[in-house]
Amino acid sequence: MGDIAAPDYFRPQGGVVLTTLLIVRDVDRSREYYERVLGAECVRLRDPCVLRFHNSYLVLNTEGGPTDDKPTVRAQAPTGSDVLSCAMNIRVTDVRAVHDLWRARGGEFLTEPKDHGVEIRCYLRDPDGYLIELGQGTGILAEQDRPTS
Repeated sequence: MGDIAAPDYFRPQGGVVLTTLLIVRDVDRSREYYERVLGAECVRLRDPCVLRFHNSYLVLNTEGGPTDDKPTVRAQAPTGSDVLSCAMNIRVTDVRAVHDLWRARGGEFLTEPKDHGVEIRCYLRDPDGYLIELGQGTGILAEQDRPTS
């Protein structure tokens, strides 16, 4: 899925790195899933768990109550897998090959990859119910105006 190296999570070049934080019920279970199914590499075991995933990172942390820096916010894993509020969107060059690899590793997909004309995509869920979109662009940028700088 590309050879672009991830920046250093702890000392990002240029001072910034974007990661995805997932609140999970069981860090060990989720870490094992992302390592086994997606092939992520653990760089920190817990508090929080940090996983390198190609050119980005996943941060896994447990549920919990408010803290001094977010005094009214409770961290909670999804309460149901049929409501979408957040999803990881992973783009690859060969969606069918990655689908087959991740399925062989134990990933459970909602459907086979579906061709929507401008992209081919499918979805799987992690142990806490987070939706992961796996897709391959096949002309999506050609169908809309590109942003101007």
